[in-house]
Parts: sequence; C-alpha cells; structure tokens
Amino acid sequence: MFSPWILSLQLILFPLFWRGIYTTETNPSLALTVPVTTVFKSAVLKGDSLVEKVEILKPIDLELACTWTGNPNKLPNITGYWRKDGSEITNSRLTVQLENEQYNLKRVFRITGDTLGNYSCIFSDTDEAKIDFNVAAPEMDDKKDKPIVAYVGDSVAMACKTKLPPNTWLWYRANGTEQELINATTDPLRYKISVDGNTTKLTVMNLTEEDSGVYVCSAIYNIKASVSRVEVRVITFMEPLKPFIAIVAEVIILVLLILLYERWSSQRSSHSPTENGVHAEPTHKLTREGNNGMDENTTTRQRKI
Repeated sequence: MFSPWILSLQLILFPLFWRGIYTTETNPSLALTVPVTTVFKSAVLKGDSLVEKVEILKPIDLELACTWTGNPNKLPNITGYWRKDGSEITNSRLTVQLENEQYNLKRVFRITGDTLGNYSCIFSDTDEAKIDFNVAAPEMDDKKDKPIVAYVGDSVAMACKTKLPPNTWLWYRANGTEQELINATTDPLRYKISVDGNTTKLTVMNLTEEDSGVYVCSAIYNIKASVSRVEVRVITFMEPLKPFIAIVAEVIILVLLILLYERWSSQRSSHSPTENGVHAEPTHKLTREGNNGMDENTTTRQRKI
C-alpha cells in the first residue's frame, strides 16, 4: 500500500538529483584553487640599510627573512616590523630577541600583480636599520634614453631584451594616451616582428614622417607585463643640411652688411667738407706764412754775413 507514496517520492527526488549532478558550484569558498608556490628570499644586514631586488614571474607566496648583525648595542630585544611602499603594515610589530649575536625577522606575503612593490623589514633600536626588497616583474635590459633617427623611405629596427623569457611579446605604437597594437601579419609590407627567447625586434619599413613617435614593447609574464619605450624620429634628407644652410645664410648676410657699410663710408668720405675747399684756404695761408718765415730767416742770415 506504500507503493504509490514511494513512486511519488521518487518522482520528486529524481529531478533534484539530476539538477545536482549538472549544476556547477559558484561559491568561491568551495571552488578549487591552483596551488601557489612558496619562494624563500633572505638577506643579511651588517650596516644600517640594504636593498635587494626580487624578480617575480608568476603569483607566489614570498617568504622574506631578514637578519641584522650590525647592532653595536646588542640589546636583549628590540622592536621589528614591516613596511609596504613606505607605509607600515598593520599588526606587523613584534619583539625580536637577540639570538647568536643577531636579530631575525621573517614574514610571508602573497605576491600578485597588484601587490608588487617595495617591502621593508625594520629593526628599531635607538636608530632604525632596514632591508628593502624591491619585488617586481623582470625589467628590460636595454632601455634607450635617446631617440632613434631614420630617414624617409628607409627602415628602422628596434629591439627589446629581458633577462628571463616572457610568455609572449607584444608591440604597440603610442597614440596619445592610447596604444595601438602592431600586427605584422596583417601588414607585412610595413612591419616585421621577430622573437628569439628573451629578445624581440620590430622593423618598420618604408618610413614616412608620420611614423615618428613612441613604440612600446611589452613582455607578458603571468605576474605582470614589463614594458620599454623607444622613440623614433623620421626626417628627410634635407634635415641634416638645415644647420649648414643656416650658417651659410648668416655668412651671406654678414658679407652684405660689410659691403653696404663700406659703400656708405666711401660715399660719406667723398662728400666731406674738407675736400670741398672750406678748410683749404686756412691751410694754404698757414703754409705760405711758414714759407715767409723761412724766407725772412734766410735774409737775416745773409745780412749777417
């Protein structure tokens, strides 16, 4: 007599069972997570400060260990704490005991693309001693400060290199605040991109003046992209001659000014009052009086004889 009830219960439970099999759980707390690798990095401080560089390729748990051996006071205990980008980390202060003539401080940090930065362990006595860990994605080796100069119609090659090979390389052209992705496959007559492990090279062909600008190479890592910028300046063949042309123009202008001045000086001299006879008569009189004086002296000498 229970068979109708059992059949009804089966009909109710079967859809719920079926739904449970083919429904995915969306609760993040129940979802499986990818295991994160733990990396250990230590540093020994003998003075007052030390800087260590840590390059990260993917999200990890980073255990930082600091040892300070340079405290002259050798107090039995001091205060130690941590900073992130200059700001003290909450609840990181603790008492550090002197063990084997040194102080030890360690902490584990979850490092992702958003938590990259500068981590500092601080030993606080009468003065502070610290170790800075600069945690970042691998940087480019060959950053260029000066622009690359090329001529219209030629080709220009730009290269980027990192210490550790990335997952992939991308090239962009900066357009104001935006970046335009360069696709060499769709425009093979203009661009050529080659990749060799930790090095990539972009070649731009058939240059025009519009190709001047900033080009960005991006090394894509799991943790974060590392970028480098290269400025390209495309000029015409007349561009290098502009300084020479300017110098020649200045010389020509100077010569013309000199010739004009000499001509003006000669015309002024030709119209001078001295040459028109205004002062000629007094000069002639002075000469004649001088001659008369000489004649009188000669006559006097003759009379004395």
